Amino acid sequence: MKIKKLLFVTDFEQLWFDALQSLMDLRKVGLEHVIFLHVIEREKVAMHRGVGYLKDEEAKLREIANIRFIDWAEDLFETGMECGAYILVGSPVPKVLSVANEERADLIVIGAHKGTETIEILRRTSIPVLVHKYDIKKNERPFERPILVTDWSSPCERAIEYLIALKDILKNVVVIHVIAEKSIKGLNRTEIQKIEKENKKRLEEVCDTLSTEGISSEFHLYMGEVVEQIKNAISEHNISMVVAGTTGKGAWRARWLGSVSRKLVQDSQLPILLVPKAG
Repeated sequence: MKIKKLLFVTDFEQLWFDALQSLMDLRKVGLEHVIFLHVIEREKVAMHRGVGYLKDEEAKLREIANIRFIDWAEDLFETGMECGAYILVGSPVPKVLSVANEERADLIVIGAHKGTETIEILRRTSIPVLVHKYDIKKNERPFERPILVTDWSSPCERAIEYLIALKDILKNVVVIHVIAEKSIKGLNRTEIQKIEKENKKRLEEVCDTLSTEGISSEFHLYMGEVVEQIKNAISEHNISMVVAGTTGKGAWRARWLGSVSRKLVQDSQLPILLVPKAG
């Protein structure tokens, strides 16, 4: 589960070199190669009024991207990092997936401006995706204090393994589970207390697993509307990043691949590491 190769996808609107630099703690846990990717969407180089595609405009955008990537690569080369770059024309989702697979990337880093593209990438890859919302004042070191949102699915188990691989750059992990209001509707108090007890036990087991690996952690159980409670947990515990599995079974899968993940990607000011099911 080590991150040796990172695919950094940028449209030069949200993610710049300083955002990439904020991820360089990953070098302490195995990162050695960064691949830059810029996708020139055809709509941006198409002439209005039916004139058609402009090759000159494409050439200009390619050169702008190339100059930036050369500058970024020179800085990384000085630190001993390997680099590569792709400047492609087409639709972002298939291009990102194609390059990620070709390069065997261990992590895809993208911006948050198009939530639907993020969801589509997650649907079609087993590579973890970091939706990076960079703010030097808030998340200069995003891996230090992550919150792990778990639903007990296999992707969440995989997210735990991912965190264990990052243990040398973690300070503390907050593990939470949200009991959705709909799941306890119609239950009596005794039944609800039983569910609470079972979930607290499972949360404690996750923290025991992390503790065995030398990772400081704490757990908290929430109940209510899922997105709202996740946001509450983030506010209460000085969080630097959200980590979650994304393709659990049943209703949770529908929520994470629908409203929950989309709302967090859109609303949260923090980076969000989304771990799909294994391929």
